Amino acid sequence: MTEKLYDQDAYAVEFDAKVLSCEAYHDKDESGYHVVLDRTLFFPEEGGQSPDKGTINGIEVTDVQIKKDVVTHSLKEPLAVDENVHGKIDWTHRFNNMQQHSGEHIFSGIVHSRFGYDNVGFHLSDNIVTMDFNGVLTADEVKEIETAVNDVIVKNLPVEITYPAKEELAALDYRSKIEIEGQVRIVTIPGVDVCACCAPHVKRTGEIGTLNVQSLSNYKRGVRISILSGFRALEEEQKKSQIISAISGTLSANQELLPQLVEKLKQSNQDLKYKLAQAKQKLIDQKIKEIPAEQENVLLFETDLDTPVMRNAINGLVEAHDGICGIFVEKEDDGYNFIIGSKTKDCREIAALLREKTGARGGGSEAMIQGSVTADEKVLRKILI
Repeated sequence: MTEKLYDQDAYAVEFDAKVLSCEAYHDKDESGYHVVLDRTLFFPEEGGQSPDKGTINGIEVTDVQIKKDVVTHSLKEPLAVDENVHGKIDWTHRFNNMQQHSGEHIFSGIVHSRFGYDNVGFHLSDNIVTMDFNGVLTADEVKEIETAVNDVIVKNLPVEITYPAKEELAALDYRSKIEIEGQVRIVTIPGVDVCACCAPHVKRTGEIGTLNVQSLSNYKRGVRISILSGFRALEEEQKKSQIISAISGTLSANQELLPQLVEKLKQSNQDLKYKLAQAKQKLIDQKIKEIPAEQENVLLFETDLDTPVMRNAINGLVEAHDGICGIFVEKEDDGYNFIIGSKTKDCREIAALLREKTGARGGGSEAMIQGSVTADEKVLRKILI
């Protein structure tokens, strides 16, 4: 059993320990050494939270896992068994995780007390925190919860860590996502939340700084909510502010007017697309009229046509010509998107031929097929005509 120094002091950054074992490992993507110490400050990947980062004797710790109370550190270089080593965790990463996890406890505690929903899924990565609740919350309700969470943060309440005896635990009303064997660690924010948790937390809620909801979506008959707290929330807001400022500058408009202006531009863009589609349709119709009526097979190779225009053109060609009628439009990367129709030939056989000769993709009915192909015009004309 590894002595968990992070349980004793979540704010400690450096520690000394003894190497109990060091074993080489080889996975598909990487190799290194699994090191077990007699004691560690490195919090492992546990309870939905990413592990601590840092170094041991200056060697980067790439992963930290725990199994049966034994913490294993992954390193790129070996350490000698029985060697005394010095470890140092990445405090910025640790504290950021503490801010996220403590913020999540407040959020989940308020959801539980107000709505009776349980947090049935939790993930804390280096980028985002997601919570899955087994009940539906509206956008307005989530906004109210977000405000309530930040009110708790401002009150700077203590975050208490206790290890109740079995008798005390039996009488305690607390949240717990899983059945826990052995000693249970309880994290309490007075009047807000009581929850079983193994992770490091801040000492007082004021250290969280702020909590911002990033997204809300329906998930498995409940909702999934993404949040960011503290410095990560600040960094995200700074990014958004820079983006909004850049857009405001580009459009020469005040930020308050951006929603209306963007909606206006969106409508204008849709109108232009419609007019452009009409113009393309007229051009392709004119090109089709110039094709001799006695021509049996017609293959057109174009550079910029939308699917509805292609389909309308094929319908017109099929009515006027008895053979294979196809339109091939250049793709951005390579090859063509195509629609082929015929009133005398089975287009499914044409699709099979294209697959055999060029590896084309697509399919359809006897009357019409649609797909994509990577081949040049000469090759396609030779195959189809």
